[in-house]
Amino acid sequence: MTNMNEIDNILGAYESGSEMPPKGASKKGGRHRKGRKNMASLNGTAEDEVSLMAAGELELDDDFQLLHDTKRKKQPSAAKHKFEPEENVSTIAVQVFIPFLVAGLGMVGAGLVLDIVQHWEVFRVVSEVFILVPALLGLKGNLEMTLASRLSTQANLGYMDTPKQQWSLIVGNLSLIQCQAIVVGFLASMAAMIMGWIPEGKFDIDHGLLLCASSLVTASLASFVLGIVMIAVILASRKFNINPDNVATPIAASMGDLITITLLSWIASLLFEAIGTRPWLAPLIIGFCLLLTPFWAWLCRQNKYTKEVLSSGWTPVVLAMLISSIGGVILDLTVALFKGIAVFQPVINGVGGNLVAVQASRISTSLHRDGKLGVLPSYASKICINPITVFCAKGGHARTARVLMAMVIPGHLIFSYTISYLQAGHTSLTPIFVVIYLIAAVIQVFLLLYVAHVMVHWMWTKRIDPDNSAIPYLTALGDLLGTGLLAMAFQFLYVIGDRDSDVGD
Repeated sequence: MTNMNEIDNILGAYESGSEMPPKGASKKGGRHRKGRKNMASLNGTAEDEVSLMAAGELELDDDFQLLHDTKRKKQPSAAKHKFEPEENVSTIAVQVFIPFLVAGLGMVGAGLVLDIVQHWEVFRVVSEVFILVPALLGLKGNLEMTLASRLSTQANLGYMDTPKQQWSLIVGNLSLIQCQAIVVGFLASMAAMIMGWIPEGKFDIDHGLLLCASSLVTASLASFVLGIVMIAVILASRKFNINPDNVATPIAASMGDLITITLLSWIASLLFEAIGTRPWLAPLIIGFCLLLTPFWAWLCRQNKYTKEVLSSGWTPVVLAMLISSIGGVILDLTVALFKGIAVFQPVINGVGGNLVAVQASRISTSLHRDGKLGVLPSYASKICINPITVFCAKGGHARTARVLMAMVIPGHLIFSYTISYLQAGHTSLTPIFVVIYLIAAVIQVFLLLYVAHVMVHWMWTKRIDPDNSAIPYLTALGDLLGTGLLAMAFQFLYVIGDRDSDVGD
């Protein structure tokens, strides 16, 4: 019985997944052979002993070989999605700065459009449209940049390598952002009505319908176009071995602002002209968009990649919209005093949101790669650390933060002088204006990058996926900080006497 138990223990060790034979056993079966031999002796004949030895050795050798083959097959899959070696400064700078410049030019274009349309009749009569501007521009942070971050993480982990995975992710995520865009667009119009009209104590039903319909159509169309662009960028990034975390969110910003402001201005103007002749148009648009919402929600719920986000991803999107709307109130109040603020508002907000989205996306990807949701990796054991550590530590995310901070001043100089070269805006670039404007921009990005580091790690410890929640809050905070700091900069310039003929035209 003792020998039988010994053999059973040895076989059990193999079956339980032990990679090496037990101590005292060799692959040749020395100790096993001894046990088999004793067992055979108990049963009698030498022939039986030889037969049993051969069978036992063959069985153990086969099990051992099968176990090792299985381990060898499993090892590549475990490392399959291991991310590439840590990028150096030049790689990060090149991959981020080029899309950053492209994005910045898109923001400049958005600023030029806003500078022109602020004089349109619809913006003068229905000034609450200005409140919609940051909220709808913030959709690229709430929806498109979140989509880019989510898909970048999936791509880096290897979950977009087959056409079946790609189509499932594409259909589910496009349905999700359509559902979210319609809901957020509707809520943004409600917020614009409340924030714009309650202080004045008046309400105009035609203007309310115009705000609601404009917001819904703009949010839906812009989100669909940008969603398609995001998916194409991420798939192309993987094909050309570029980290999608570095390029996806900047490119989302490059087109997002321009498309959104152009659509909002055009649709609002058309609906304003239709108030007297086709009063049924705005209610029809609102009804059609709201009827489509359950369909998009149903598609999301059928998709394994988005059904969880559909139920848990509303809080950051809605709260971020409200934060951006506060920035819209600031814009509505200050644009009446300083016309020059309109052309710079999309630029300063876009640059801050763009850079912080890159950092948040990279931190989120590293947490997904190196840790389990709810447990921080060993290199990120603390959540609240001082700003010096966030920006001055060696390597890692601190190095990325330094690279991103280094882009703020040259980026804003390029964008500001592009605006000046095109003779746009109502403010000339005097030296004191440039200095004050750059100080505001640096403060904004510094605060955003620090908040991003703390927020993403805190969310991870609370088992909240930062891919779905962090970027909406961060870009909305960027909108609020950018608009607020820009308004303070213009007010400070006015107080100290930098009042050229263009300021506050």
